[in-house]
Amino acid sequence: MATLTPQDIVIRPLITEKTLRMAERDNSYTFQVRQTANKVQIRDAIERIFNVTVLGVRTTNYMGKARRVGRYVGSTSSWKKAVIKVREGDTIEFY
Repeated sequence: MATLTPQDIVIRPLITEKTLRMAERDNSYTFQVRQTANKVQIRDAIERIFNVTVLGVRTTNYMGKARRVGRYVGSTSSWKKAVIKVREGDTIEFY
């Protein structure tokens, strides 16, 4: 099995009104991450990519939902979300 790089684990930041409020209020940032990644791998990847100190990692798995387009039935992809709390004074800039 090949070693995963930090860029393989962190897929993209999730930027919504709620996550921006969390970043300002709680110093927490939200990312979509690889489904097979555990909290230790996610912590290490965030610390390496953004050069911050991670205090906590919370994860949630989202199951894909069935969707219809006319008579065809498909499904959306399952994915994993990670909420990262960083040390006071550290920030992650997305823009």
